[in-house]
Amino acid sequence: MSMLPESPRVLALANQKGGVGKTTTAINLGTALAAIGEKVLVIDLDPQGNASTGLGIEHRDRGVSTYEVLSGDCSLAEAVRETAVQRLWVAPSTMDLLGLELEIASTSDRAFRLRNAVEGLTRSRLFQEIGFTYVLVDCPPSLNLLTINALSASHSILVPLQCEFFALEGLSQLLSTVEQVKNALNSELTIHGIVLTMYDSRNNLSSQVVADVRETMGDAVYETVIPRNVRISEAPSYGKPALLYDLKCAGSQAYLRLASEIIQRERELRRVAA
Repeated sequence: MSMLPESPRVLALANQKGGVGKTTTAINLGTALAAIGEKVLVIDLDPQGNASTGLGIEHRDRGVSTYEVLSGDCSLAEAVRETAVQRLWVAPSTMDLLGLELEIASTSDRAFRLRNAVEGLTRSRLFQEIGFTYVLVDCPPSLNLLTINALSASHSILVPLQCEFFALEGLSQLLSTVEQVKNALNSELTIHGIVLTMYDSRNNLSSQVVADVRETMGDAVYETVIPRNVRISEAPSYGKPALLYDLKCAGSQAYLRLASEIIQRERELRRVAA
């Protein structure tokens, strides 16, 4: 009798502020985890669909998207697409997601649509064939019903935080939302970590922000800091993660270090749980 694969770890990448490197982190962390042997599914929950584009899925090729999954028209397994990266898959999104909140607002399971879809995926033939080990959910830049769905479906939240003057502003609102979701919808939800992005070593402010965030959030902040990097910015226009576009650039190397750090934290979490 064949062993069923274990359920994947589900991490939501969330921050209600836009432009903090959330989608860039979803794409490149997913690629880095795949590069070190994990089997990763990126679920694009942002109506802008930048994670899908950055992984090479054209708009015209998104016949079945996360909109159809959350509206109940198809299963998550039906939406999953291969990418050019070995061991990395994506469930793409479309602008149709913009209207989803209104469509499902009055339904009793409105906050659990994604959780139910992920549970369905783990029972599917696709999951038995692939055995995803990580699911990364790229959330929209707001604390709306899509983000609530992601937090309800996830084991942990990963927060990208830009190294800028107002970095900590808004973080308390996000942490408050996480606490509310934990109390009302998902008692298992934890903060996996905060990753500082767009770090500019030539800028004194960047160093000050890193120091301030570490002082405020302590061990929740990953050691790895993602630098501001031209190659990371260029990669999405080629429909590629930075690690495929330029593996040796500083940004790609940072995401590989972050992936290793996340795996290490996962081991520690499992040890504590045991």
